[in-house]
Amino acid sequence: MTTNTMEQNERPMSTKTKAYKGLGMEGFVAKWYAKNTANSMNDFRTDARRVAALLAPGAKVLEVAPGPGYFAIELAKLGNYPITGLDISKTFVEIAQKNAAQAGVRAEFRHGSVSNMPFESDQFDFLFCRAAFKNFSEPVRALQEMRRVLKAGGRALIIDLRRDASLEAINEAVSRMRLGIFSRVFTRLAFRLMLLKRAYTKREFEQLLTQTQFRSIKIEETLIGMDIWLEK
Repeated sequence: MTTNTMEQNERPMSTKTKAYKGLGMEGFVAKWYAKNTANSMNDFRTDARRVAALLAPGAKVLEVAPGPGYFAIELAKLGNYPITGLDISKTFVEIAQKNAAQAGVRAEFRHGSVSNMPFESDQFDFLFCRAAFKNFSEPVRALQEMRRVLKAGGRALIIDLRRDASLEAINEAVSRMRLGIFSRVFTRLAFRLMLLKRAYTKREFEQLLTQTQFRSIKIEETLIGMDIWLEK
C-alpha cells in the first residue's frame, strides 16, 4: 500500500467515543445475522481450536459480543472451560442460550455492555472478541474494562476488520463465506458502505491501546483484518 493511500485511510478520531452508537441487532436483524454467520462455522471452529490450545484445564473464558454464541459453543466442546458470553443484544442472548442448549454444552450468556461489564475485577483467564470491536461506542473504555476483568497474566484476543483492507481482499473474503446470491451481494455492500468506515487501522488501534495498561501488545494483520493479542 502506498503512503498516499495510508494517509487517506488514516483519520482524526476520538479516543474516547465514536459517533456511531452501534447497530440495533435485535429481532429480525439479529436472526438474519445468526443465520448467515452460521455459514462461517469452520472459522468459529478454527478460532476455538486456536484458543483451546492456549488454555489450561478449567480456565475461565469470557467472550465479548458473542452474537449467536457459535465460538463459545465450539470452545465448550473442546474442554471443561467455564465460558461466559456478554452481549448488548437481548435477542442474541436468547439465541445463544438456545443454541448452547441444543448443542448440549454448558455456556452462560448474559445481557450487558462491554463499557460497563457486570463482573468483578480479575475474573477471567482469557477474553475473546470477534468482529465486534469496531461497533463499540466507547473503544478505550471497552479496552479498559477488558483489562479489568482479566486476571493478572490473563490474555485477550480481539479479531476485527481493518479499514485499509482492499476491496479485492474484501471480495475474496466474502466469496469464502459460502453465502447465497442475495446475502453475498448484501454482505459486500455492507463492508463497503458501513463496516469499513467503522473499522480501525493498525495504527489507530495502537493509539487506542496507549490509553490502557496492558503489559503486552501484539497486532498481526490478516487478509482483511487484525488479530490483536493483549496480556494483562
